[in-house]
Amino acid sequence: MFYEEIFKSLNKRHIDYVVVGGVALVLHGIVRLTADLDLMLSLEEKNIARFVDVMNEFGYKPRIPVKAEELLDPKKRDYWLKEKNMKVFSFYHPHEAISLIDIFIYEPVDYNELKKHSVKMKIGNFFVPVTSIDDLIRLKKISGRKQDIEDIKVLKEIKKYEKKQK
Repeated sequence: MFYEEIFKSLNKRHIDYVVVGGVALVLHGIVRLTADLDLMLSLEEKNIARFVDVMNEFGYKPRIPVKAEELLDPKKRDYWLKEKNMKVFSFYHPHEAISLIDIFIYEPVDYNELKKHSVKMKIGNFFVPVTSIDDLIRLKKISGRKQDIEDIKVLKEIKKYEKKQK
């Protein structure tokens, strides 16, 4: 998987995260083209600090002209959300154009609830926490873009199929 080394490092550093967005769809079995990795993190300062360290080690840079460490400041995140309508903080890799990692700077749904409902999925020889289908639907409804509406339809079909299998 494209982000396998990132996942390994997040797990090794005990970073509290859940995979959401397009990669979560793919891990749930939906064939969909997506290049970016969307994550929700516990927004505790120590957790974000460890995450920023991982981004720095892998050579990722903030997409906006700020230092990555500014992500640790809850007042700064609140400002970005309220004044700039920024919902995610994006990291890009200068040598890998399609490598983009988006971190939610707020909780569109309660993070602890999302984490509790998450599903551990095996990738290679380790596990990754992936948002549940129900929570993925909730997140997609909140986002409400055209692609999200289409994704919701497919996610509901998967839920019907899984119910039949039980």
